[in-house]
Amino acid sequence: MNALLKFYRRDRHISRLVIMLAGWLIFMAITCFDKFFSIRNFPTIASVIPEYGLMSLGAMVCMITGGIDLSGVGIANLTSITMALFMKSLPDETGYVTPWMVPLVLLMAILCGLCAGAVNGTLISKVKIPPILATLGINQLLTGIAMVITNGPAVQNIPPVYSSMINNKLLKVVPGKRGTVSGLIPVQLLIFVAVVLLIWFLMARTSYGKKLYMIGTNENVARYSGLKVDRMLIKTYAMSGACAALGGMIMLANYSSARADYGSQYTLQCILIVVLGGVSPTGGRGKISGVMLAIVLLSLLEAGINRFPQISSYYITMIWGAVLLLVMVLNYFAENPIRKRR
Repeated sequence: MNALLKFYRRDRHISRLVIMLAGWLIFMAITCFDKFFSIRNFPTIASVIPEYGLMSLGAMVCMITGGIDLSGVGIANLTSITMALFMKSLPDETGYVTPWMVPLVLLMAILCGLCAGAVNGTLISKVKIPPILATLGINQLLTGIAMVITNGPAVQNIPPVYSSMINNKLLKVVPGKRGTVSGLIPVQLLIFVAVVLLIWFLMARTSYGKKLYMIGTNENVARYSGLKVDRMLIKTYAMSGACAALGGMIMLANYSSARADYGSQYTLQCILIVVLGGVSPTGGRGKISGVMLAIVLLSLLEAGINRFPQISSYYITMIWGAVLLLVMVLNYFAENPIRKRR
């Protein structure tokens, strides 16, 4: 018991997420074990996580600086639409695109995200526009450009080689006696894990992470200490844009189409994940491990709720909003000793 109390007091955000995750898994095991704990269910969940998980990672690094990035969905959709139109212009008369073009398309998408994020960082650091207004305005601008390009309908009939390569699964297994073969590890999840490891290395093993936390703790002190705050902010928001662009390319592979309003609920979901993971909205505090746990928790919550047909999927957004407010209230009382005692 003492060990559990020490673990909880050391990091209450991580402890709270572990308790919630364990409680939800126990509840699902009691109510619908066969439907939830199946070989097919978890690969499906793992293929959806990278869509909003990548955007959440970008929102995390921005929030650690004391800012916020609300342009992730706009960057993701415009990037996926642009790359879908580009790929549709590539096939020859047989409609075939060589597989080596897929990494090139992903690289081009990352460059597009870097440029869009750098614009966010420039508006925030140089023009001194508040982050919430700058990123919200960029999101609306990019969404409008995407709607003008597509005139509303989705861009479809992209070369099938792209979706087949990104949606491929590794570690084939035979779940039943009938000989049906199923993939266990989606390629999308491997891309997501690679980005997680890269950001973790930057945050925990390089001076970039220390500078980022310093900016979030006190930007004025960081400036007087000699840090090039403007350059750091531009790099950070550019990284967030690249993560959002990759998330858009995952959506393009999952849906085999691109549209200006795909993933519109991900803005709220990403902010909820970051705050639930222990990242302070005022900056200077947060861990990628907490954000990862929050991503897993929310994905399992959504997958579990969908196993109850009597509960409409429209309630999910309402639940996310209520959870976000609840977490903010809990953090408000927990971060101040006087309010905590009361």
